Amino acid sequence: MNYEKEITEAIKERLASRRPAVISDPDGAYRHASVLIPLTLEGGRCHVILTKRTDTVEHHKGQISFPGGRVDDKDESLEFTALREAEEEIGLARQNVILLGRIDDALTIVSNFIIHPFVGMVPGGYRFRLSEAEVERVLKVPLDLFFTHMQDSYSFEFEGMRYNTPALVYGSDVIWGATARIMKNFVAIFEGKLPLRQEGK
Repeated sequence: MNYEKEITEAIKERLASRRPAVISDPDGAYRHASVLIPLTLEGGRCHVILTKRTDTVEHHKGQISFPGGRVDDKDESLEFTALREAEEEIGLARQNVILLGRIDDALTIVSNFIIHPFVGMVPGGYRFRLSEAEVERVLKVPLDLFFTHMQDSYSFEFEGMRYNTPALVYGSDVIWGATARIMKNFVAIFEGKLPLRQEGK
């Protein structure tokens, strides 16, 4: 079995074997968003595709995030929202994403969103087209670093407020807040259950 098939099947099987934790919102007190956790294989390692948001977006200016956004009334499902937003933000055509499943919901602290994350596999070397209004650049972060280098508590200042948050420092970028909490949940789900690198790489 090749590495791409091995890790894809391992993720799909693990997510199919569990029910994602869903945050209840019976009174409609929260806004809802869906995100895609896009994974891709390059150089024998699985990478997470993230975006650095521009300073002109409405929410989470300049932060590292997953492609995704607010659920529209016309969206047919939460997974449809994640794929639609990924296509709008980074030009990732939905037919080029193999959806592998869903992980647990997460809350944003400042903007009052419930986030619904979906995991998908993207072809290696994909040529993204960025929305200039929303995305400054794309990052590809080796997945194994989230398992080995994630900090449980990191002090980070944003817009004059200081937060203690899980975080991964990757070069000059800090992956923190809801994005880091989602990846912390990913690690908890898959710890010891994923081949993080191709053998010999």
